[in-house]
Amino acid sequence: MSTRDTMELKEDAIRAQYDAALALLTGFDHAPRLGKAMTPDRVEERSPGLGSRPRFRSTTPGLVTRPTTRPGGVRLVERVESGSDGLVSPAQASVLHALRRAVAISLAMGETFAAQSPLGELKKANLEGRLPDLKRAEFTELLAAEALLVLYTFANATAFLLAPHLGSTTVEVGTVDEILTDNAPLALQGVLWELDQDIATFATDEPRLAATVAGFAEALMEKVALRAQTAARLEAFTGASWKVEADGLTIAGFKPARATKGSAITMQFKKPHEVVGNHIAKYQSLRLAKMLMAYDFDRKLNPFAELGGFIFTFMGDGKPGTGKTTLIQMMAGLLNDYCTVAGYPFRYQNFSIDQIDSYQGKSGQNAKAFIDTVLDPSVIGFGTIDDIDQVAGKRGDRQSSAGQQEVTAVFMQAFAGAGTVVRGNCTFGMFSNYPENVDDALRQRAGARFLVDGPQTQDDYIDILSLLLGKNHAIPVGDHDLFAAQEIKKAVSASFAGHAHPHEDGLLRVWEKVATDIGPLDTIAKIGRYLKAIQQADPRFTGRAIKNITDAVKVRAMDFELPDAWMETPDLFLFKPYDDKLAMIRDLMTPITVDMVIQEVNRYADSEFRYADKSDEVAIEAMVRDYQRTEEAKRRYLEGKG
Repeated sequence: MSTRDTMELKEDAIRAQYDAALALLTGFDHAPRLGKAMTPDRVEERSPGLGSRPRFRSTTPGLVTRPTTRPGGVRLVERVESGSDGLVSPAQASVLHALRRAVAISLAMGETFAAQSPLGELKKANLEGRLPDLKRAEFTELLAAEALLVLYTFANATAFLLAPHLGSTTVEVGTVDEILTDNAPLALQGVLWELDQDIATFATDEPRLAATVAGFAEALMEKVALRAQTAARLEAFTGASWKVEADGLTIAGFKPARATKGSAITMQFKKPHEVVGNHIAKYQSLRLAKMLMAYDFDRKLNPFAELGGFIFTFMGDGKPGTGKTTLIQMMAGLLNDYCTVAGYPFRYQNFSIDQIDSYQGKSGQNAKAFIDTVLDPSVIGFGTIDDIDQVAGKRGDRQSSAGQQEVTAVFMQAFAGAGTVVRGNCTFGMFSNYPENVDDALRQRAGARFLVDGPQTQDDYIDILSLLLGKNHAIPVGDHDLFAAQEIKKAVSASFAGHAHPHEDGLLRVWEKVATDIGPLDTIAKIGRYLKAIQQADPRFTGRAIKNITDAVKVRAMDFELPDAWMETPDLFLFKPYDDKLAMIRDLMTPITVDMVIQEVNRYADSEFRYADKSDEVAIEAMVRDYQRTEEAKRRYLEGKG
């Protein structure tokens, strides 16, 4: 939805609903129809660490000994304020203000929908007792539509308004059950009743209060959006968008509005010269960091993504200790510095093995939350998956847990699924010491390959020794130009040129045979024959591999460094309109050459052959060990019988 299509939801219309919103939060009676009141038994079934008994206690006389579930009366203001020492705390006040504002916005949105659809007239006719029988079905459908959009707007506004008040604490409240669609007021009563239940159960202290309400809002949005997919008469709501100017909130159908909120990063950043060796990986990381900064927050698109030279996913593989963590620290540090200068929100997230849960479905939820957090179009995002061979299970591998299989499915859908949209505001890096153990389909969703092989030359080892020793010594450097070998452009040119021929033995045999048959690979037809020969040698070399190669070639066509001055002075580039940024990048592009294509084919195919060779060798070694154990067991068994 473009800005031109966005209407304003008037502040007067919202404030006119304040009294009704406050009345709902102050108290009403509700008999649940779909949800069930929380009991201690139900609480015990929840995942560990979610909290079971609230430390908040009602201070209202006559209610001290009543059950915290209160299946009848719902008094959210009292619930939120319980446990205070006579004065409402800032955290409690923030939650109550957000809830009142969100309810008022949702009620105003409901009235707007009624005015722009036949619902307004049908409500009036119904009140006057003149609603025709032929219109009753339409009236019922419109009431249900209004209820759904009011619920979604309430949840959307609540999550948006609370985002600045959230810390690192998260609460998983489960599904929302009490979703009623008879009419909008009843629908709000139902979800507020269930929210009251969840606050009683999960908000065991103040940090968890806002997290509980925000978690409830996210769960409610998900459930209502799913219901709305099959609901009728929502066109007046989904076909337009509204802006709440005072809050900066945009309501655009059943799509969540995300508040601009970065995350504090606790990480020891590294400078580029502190990454020794790994020239191509370092070079591409440097360029990717600057590419991300070209993202346009108004258009919600990156010129590099439009031109086809953006790296959305990449895989860094190498032996232990070769510098994968250092590479992450360097790229996160660059992005953090660039975003600080530009005033952009930056969000870094890592997904690791400790987020694999024994509860069915929880690992997939964790993975989806990780993906959504990084994809948020209102921030510059960098997501890493360390040791992905342990985190994501290989399909068909009996040793993979159900949680690991869930994670694999989520990542595959997110990185190259039918609904994947690459805006260019974020990138995902997968890192592994054993990439051959990563599911083939998931690994091929990595658009770029970074071989992280660490220091290689004599100069590299001298540089890394000097770097790690630090400055607390007086040992002379000797006959060596310190860090000269790490000069990036010179090292990268040599690294790329080294891929004019394959490195892996299996691929080299294919290369030599094709070269003997058809000569130099200097046309698209000849390169295509080379690709087909690779596929005959390795059936996993599919159309997705060709796409990844062509994407890498397009990246090479943008083989230029965005000037540092553009990052240091945002007005020169970052703050320019989208079309101006696009034109500036076009001016820097270079033509695609045969050498680029051949080098990228060999780089990608080398990695696939390297993974396949490792995978086969590991499997063979495992089988040999099994046979040896079997033979030894037989020998000992026969000796024992003798």
